[in-house]
Amino acid sequence: MKTMRSALVVGATGLVGSSLVKLLCESEEYAAVNVISRRPLDFTHPKLVVKLCEFDQIADKDIEFAHEVFCCLGTTMKKAGSKQQFEKVDFEYPLTIAAIAKNRGVGHFIVISAMGANEKALAYYSQVKGKLEEELIKMDFPRLSIVRPSLITGNRLEFRLGETIGDKVLKVINPILVGPLKKLHSIPATQIALAMKVIALHGKEQKVSIYLSDELLEMQMPIIEKGEALADEEVTFNWDKYKEDTLPPVNSEDEEGRLKIDGQGK
Repeated sequence: MKTMRSALVVGATGLVGSSLVKLLCESEEYAAVNVISRRPLDFTHPKLVVKLCEFDQIADKDIEFAHEVFCCLGTTMKKAGSKQQFEKVDFEYPLTIAAIAKNRGVGHFIVISAMGANEKALAYYSQVKGKLEEELIKMDFPRLSIVRPSLITGNRLEFRLGETIGDKVLKVINPILVGPLKKLHSIPATQIALAMKVIALHGKEQKVSIYLSDELLEMQMPIIEKGEALADEEVTFNWDKYKEDTLPPVNSEDEEGRLKIDGQGK
């Protein structure tokens, strides 16, 4: 029997998130792709359902069951304007979404972090990403997959000077980054999106998995022989099983203390 899966994507208007949404919609493994977004997407598909809301106003009713939640939220200090606003997008919003998803019975949370994420790092950006990872681990998801890419490349709508310079530099030195240094390779947003899909369907089975750029760069969907199952039949999507009145309650504390910000996705 053909498996039918449901996915939820947040940060769907960003470089990685927009690629991921298209990839999931065009995949036969997914029957439904839900998106929570602050603004409309420039992409439509029969499988796609977009719910518009501010992330500081997100509530339990906005998140339904999904086999995987893909969190692609992220911004920059320049765009955020302050450390407090930056942490809203890169730390508080992902945690709020994760908490509601956990209570909704989501079994696999996949999040984009960053290379060098460590709450004790010297760089503030790395500290925030490290703090996010630690808090997500404490939530004790059945499966948590942390994606730590190096510099993400692709055609962004907005100009980012630092990333533009870094991209040009890495294009020159990427060929000599071999062995342990391969984790420093820049990586296209489209490849990260593909890797996240591979992780969802064929990733490591342990509770917490961390994927660096070198591993992400090598990921491809396995070739499935005709007649083979695309995924574990036990997780075949059952629409009737997850009606509203059967869902577990959500902790109301997760809805307190949020501020508005125009957050962008990765």
